[in-house]
Amino acid sequence: MRAFKTLRRPVFSGRTSHGKENVVALKAIKAGSRNESGIAAAKTLLGGRFGDRFQTGEAIRAQHANTTTYIPAQLPDAVVFPENAAEVREIVEIASAHRVPLIAFGTGSSLEGHVNAPQGGISVDMMRMNRILAVNAEDLDCTVEPGVTREELNTYLRDTGLFFPIDPGANASIGGMASTRASGTNAVRYGTMKENVLAVTAVVAGGREIRTAHRARKSSAGYDLTRLFVGAEGTLGIITSITLRLQGIPEVISGGVCPFPTIADACNAVIVTIQSGIPVARIELLDAVQMQACNAYSGLNYAETPTLFVEFHGSAEGVELQSRQFAEIASEFGSTGFVWTTNPEERARLWKARHNAYWAQKSLKPGAAILATDVCVPISRLADCVAATHEDIAAHGLIAPIVGHAGDGNFHVGVLFDDRDPADVARVEAFVERLNSRALSMDGTCTGEHGIGQGKMPFLEAELGGALDLMRQIKRSLDPDNIFNPGKIFT
Repeated sequence: MRAFKTLRRPVFSGRTSHGKENVVALKAIKAGSRNESGIAAAKTLLGGRFGDRFQTGEAIRAQHANTTTYIPAQLPDAVVFPENAAEVREIVEIASAHRVPLIAFGTGSSLEGHVNAPQGGISVDMMRMNRILAVNAEDLDCTVEPGVTREELNTYLRDTGLFFPIDPGANASIGGMASTRASGTNAVRYGTMKENVLAVTAVVAGGREIRTAHRARKSSAGYDLTRLFVGAEGTLGIITSITLRLQGIPEVISGGVCPFPTIADACNAVIVTIQSGIPVARIELLDAVQMQACNAYSGLNYAETPTLFVEFHGSAEGVELQSRQFAEIASEFGSTGFVWTTNPEERARLWKARHNAYWAQKSLKPGAAILATDVCVPISRLADCVAATHEDIAAHGLIAPIVGHAGDGNFHVGVLFDDRDPADVARVEAFVERLNSRALSMDGTCTGEHGIGQGKMPFLEAELGGALDLMRQIKRSLDPDNIFNPGKIFT
């Protein structure tokens, strides 16, 4: 269980997203030992090499620590802005020589403290490495630098008739999405980053750049190093390019909203839809509290009951058939109001409201902290897990909207609380422990897409046990001096 202790500055510095000083911290999130002489030497060398692309001001360092959740920020000692892979190699060479931590930084939208610097060190901001290196339309793939965001990539691809389908909500960088094995609303049809990354290049310890694979759609050539780096959260090296699978833009896209009497009805409709083989592209679950928040925040007027947002991709005939099949299933579980449209503006409004769910949650209790967490279970256990979680929320008087990528058994809970009240903090921590234990008891996972970072470390140990020892051996082998994003995934 994650417990809290009183915060002692300067072990952590920074403020919560709502401007209050942090006074509590996750017990698992500790400051590690600092290599003061090495950090000082590296700062001197990097400052001389990168000039004004090497910054040490407190404001910019705070921007590169964890700022999207209530996890206390641990600031790096400096931020450097490389513009190409050769410069990343230089940075890693200097850091390796002086044993200085490096924390790769994309857009900073991760939710589990991934970009914190518990041992100090250098934040490597990749956003100037934002070139699209190649688009191979005939092969349905492209290669990009890590600082390209998913929206930038899809804007670039629009005239080719192709798109990159992974949509985690935030306009995240491709490098960050690969590092955290992101997924999102389209994963039920198109998979996660695990299925959509063909290869990466990465700079590893000592400053050597490696390539994990070529562009062939399948290979049995040795260890699958691509999958090793996808989801490693920057702990094995710094990714310098990513080769991605692309998809053709569907001929027709329809989206719809489908309310249900109960959360169990909505979940069971999802289960039957997936088990029936209907090729739904998106199927998102929002509980009644989340619908109330979305209506208020995004100016909608939908029924404030458990609701599914769905989307179908394909030909005009196929989309119409899929929509009718889904409507029949929904009616079996008490839904009487399924409305769908192919109008792009109406669909965009619907999905914008879904992507703004986090901010809508925060609006339910202005000034409160929010702990955004996720779990994932086999699809057959989704209704059981969500219903039990709903009962838990009600029994303990929490404000905790649920929203989820229901088609793959993944759901998120945004728990609103007063992080200056130890009793409230303890109540939320106990809820999070129960949530994760519940998912694991159903043969699920402590995180479907948020990753481990700092916040999920205790639950990963409960989930995988002795397998963590093998992970540690891999980490020691590839990063013997522990310079790449230390203090993440496991101690």
